Amino acid sequence: MSWFLLSLVTMMSWGTADLFYKKGTDEDDPYSHLKIAVWVGLVMGLFALIMLPLTETSFSVSSFLTNAVKYSPASLAYIISMVIGYAGLRYLEVSIISPVQNASGAFSMIVMVIFFTVTGRMGSFWDEFSVIDIIGTALIVAGVVALAIVERRLEHPQEPAGKKPNKYRFSALALLFPIAYCLFDTIGTAADGVILDGEAGLGLGEIDVLVLYGFTFLLAGIGAWIYMLIRTKKAYNPFVFQEKDKAFAALFEEGGQIFYVFAMSARPMLAAPLIASYCIVSVILSRIVINEKLKASQYACVITVIAGIVLLGISEGLSA
Repeated sequence: MSWFLLSLVTMMSWGTADLFYKKGTDEDDPYSHLKIAVWVGLVMGLFALIMLPLTETSFSVSSFLTNAVKYSPASLAYIISMVIGYAGLRYLEVSIISPVQNASGAFSMIVMVIFFTVTGRMGSFWDEFSVIDIIGTALIVAGVVALAIVERRLEHPQEPAGKKPNKYRFSALALLFPIAYCLFDTIGTAADGVILDGEAGLGLGEIDVLVLYGFTFLLAGIGAWIYMLIRTKKAYNPFVFQEKDKAFAALFEEGGQIFYVFAMSARPMLAAPLIASYCIVSVILSRIVINEKLKASQYACVITVIAGIVLLGISEGLSA
């Protein structure tokens, strides 16, 4: 499967995960984001265990610790960004938080281009990217950034009658969540681009990265569970029916992660901004499923991103 199709599958999976993250978020529960982290840790840990026999390197305790150190910049940045994102969902709608967060795709691409150029691991810029690649990527980045700007200008919705207003909702403080997510996700994605690069990588294969990330997130999930136990004096039970949305979110998150590592291994600098446009899927699904309203300017942004995706698809087809 080409990097383009891998990126599209990742985009669809993570966009769907965003929807379930929002559905599984309780604005009145201060531990909602930690409960989501528990579920993601459980699912990723389970898949890491299943994939362990498929790894390219021997996973003795010493080799695991060595590889974990190699991958720690990416895994820690991702975990921090995701937990920040889960917390932000308590204060902002999916259609607002997702576009702001996913400007990281453009930033990580820039970081990777600079890194590979400075280290001499990238040839001529025009040898790496065709004109169609550049135009398509520019449209995707412009559409995502424009969508973030449009969403910031939305009017504040009216709170339901009898509901106590959330004092941070739609405020500048609330926007710190997606901005912080964007920063840490940029670090994680750029690190992945370097680690997974076929020539400049750190010797970790795609399955190795999935296993390392899965076990690392499992530890983070266990830590979140223990923290809630200490603070609330009550053990959180994730296996109850009302937590099903968190379970679906975690499954789609892991599904996207599997395709993501292979896409980033093949063409990291093009895959990163394309995958980051999964916010478009989030916006469309939030409109269809949970009735978040969209304006004409938002639809224009969506069309711009789709046009960019089509151009990247055309470029991939021409180069095949």
